[in-house]
Amino acid sequence: MKKAQVWAYSLMLGLTIIILALALAPAGQGVIVDAMNQSTGDFVGLDCNNASVNNYVKGTCTILDFSTFYFFGGLILIGGAVITAKLVFGGSE
Repeated sequence: MKKAQVWAYSLMLGLTIIILALALAPAGQGVIVDAMNQSTGDFVGLDCNNASVNNYVKGTCTILDFSTFYFFGGLILIGGAVITAKLVFGGSE
């Protein structure tokens, strides 16, 4: 493979990872929001808006709130790393 072909492939791969992360973010956020809301019907939620929940539930709500950013931010960083690695280190000859 030529150097330009390797670079183009890594660019496409990195952009695919970034686009998938951005496309999946709303669905992932929806699941997190549902888990943090009150229980309804058969769905058991954490009821994070309730001030009388114990500290364990408050901690779980905080972790859930941060997990969305960490997961999708990590995917975007991985995509950026794939692109940057080929720019900095170059491709094979």
